[in-house]
Amino acid sequence: MGVNLRDLISDNVKMEVEIEFFRGKSLAIDAYNALYQFLSIIRQPNGTPLKDHLGRVTSHLSGLFYRTVNFIEAGLKPIYIFDGVPPEIKEMEISKRRRLKEEATVKYEKALREGDLEAARIYAQQTAQMTEEMVSDAKRLLDAMGIPWIQAPSEGEAQAAHLARKGDAWAAVSQDYDSLLFGAPKLIRNLTISGRRKLPRRKEYVEIKPEIIYLEKFLNELEITREQLIEVAILIGTDYNPDGIKGVGPKTALQLIRKYGKLEEAIKVLGERAKFPVDPAKIKKFFLNPKVTDEYRLEWRMPEREKVIEILCEEHDFSQARVDKALERALKSFEKQSKQTSLEKWFKN
Repeated sequence: MGVNLRDLISDNVKMEVEIEFFRGKSLAIDAYNALYQFLSIIRQPNGTPLKDHLGRVTSHLSGLFYRTVNFIEAGLKPIYIFDGVPPEIKEMEISKRRRLKEEATVKYEKALREGDLEAARIYAQQTAQMTEEMVSDAKRLLDAMGIPWIQAPSEGEAQAAHLARKGDAWAAVSQDYDSLLFGAPKLIRNLTISGRRKLPRRKEYVEIKPEIIYLEKFLNELEITREQLIEVAILIGTDYNPDGIKGVGPKTALQLIRKYGKLEEAIKVLGERAKFPVDPAKIKKFFLNPKVTDEYRLEWRMPEREKVIEILCEEHDFSQARVDKALERALKSFEKQSKQTSLEKWFKN
């Protein structure tokens, strides 16, 4: 779920752009975040995900393939980062997510029985689950497409932020704001879901564009440090203390940290209201020093048509005509890029 910093982010610290803005830029994408979006959005009218003839869910592969082709066509250099072992302090959030999925499943089945397809679709989106087989297939597909991916030792967003801080990626990509807490200089939202989207329970559509949030501008506008931003987040609620403090929203949390300077002092003022399932010091320490790896190699290759066809069409029943058409777009993009600059140079980070 991530921390909710939306109310603190003004138009002064973010910029809405077209996808072409990122041409030639390497972007570290939170893979699980993107795959869950695909699993939620790419569904039948009644909420059922796309499946192959064996009943295996394929919504995530559909989203990953066609969206990545769009990235290649726009000249982006995506790097997908996969979550590793979650930290122990995340146990409560994981349990909470499991419970919410179970509740959403009950509501989904009830909506189906009552014939309310719109409600069924909304609840179905909340039931999305990722399996090891689905993750494995996603990695195989990326290999076949010539797109680099990294297995993070822990949180994918932390690893994405690490790449951005090192300069191995131009920015971190996620719908959640946690990358800012992990120190990503730039966070891109809406990249994996940009385009025309229907508003829930309304016959209206909106055009969603990628937006860039600049950490330094954000901190300067709030007049706090990154450590204090983490402390604000802890008061609101993070994946490591999901409920936050009752009655303390983003603006109140910011006021408290500004006024008292640090979390410990704010907690004293809040008194008994400030109860945490995990020591706040541990949460702060994790955001400042998460487990990351430097064992990776960033190279982009031409897609291998036969391998892509094998995974998508032969194993999972995708339309070969549609897959071939998409691959042709990707290959033409590589050819165009090679005329504009050294293709060998482009393939390297």
